[in-house]
Amino acid sequence: MQISIIIPVLNEAPSIAVCLGRLQPYRAQGHEIIVVDGGSHDDTAEIARPLADEVLASPAGRAVQMNHGARAAQGDVLLFLHADTQLPDAACDVICAALQTAARWGRFDVRLSGSAPSFRLIEFMMNLRSRMTRIATGDQAMFVTKDLFHTAGGFDDIPLMEDIALSRCLKKKAHAACLHERVVTSSRRWEENGIFRTILLMWRLRFSYWLGADPVRLVRQYYR
Repeated sequence: MQISIIIPVLNEAPSIAVCLGRLQPYRAQGHEIIVVDGGSHDDTAEIARPLADEVLASPAGRAVQMNHGARAAQGDVLLFLHADTQLPDAACDVICAALQTAARWGRFDVRLSGSAPSFRLIEFMMNLRSRMTRIATGDQAMFVTKDLFHTAGGFDDIPLMEDIALSRCLKKKAHAACLHERVVTSSRRWEENGIFRTILLMWRLRFSYWLGADPVRLVRQYYR
């Protein structure tokens, strides 16, 4: 089973080399690495080329970029990875084992990179909520069989909440594997904007989306 690891990037030269360097053992095992550049103005694409199987150009927008990578992917399974997220050891083996069961898609538990004790509680609540609702976020390194992804229509072309929209669709079609192995994702946003403020913002945005708010309006609040 070949896995295509799809990484959407935009002006991430400082982190892309580190990210791709960690993924080289998977590439040596025959898995595929696809970087989808959304119009970087730094050296992201140049740094990525020797470390990836494909470096594709795409209009900016995480959903657009990931769909573009998925169309080019050769693997049986698509793994969507943020450049600031680190996979656990043997992640591809873990995914392949999970997909030998009834599951056809899934995600990892998440650990925030910060050392503050409050991050441990946040992680716990994030993972518990995801396990109960079967809703995954991009920080959790979502994976899905390529056939199911295309049957579901891929990511909605929206600027925010594309991961939640896809999860809602996928869980109606197939069982999800909620893996206990953890990815480590950056806590920079929480640290820069304040933990409590970030929690309130994310709750408010998700509740608004659940009520039917336009993701175009929500993304302005997210990046405000």
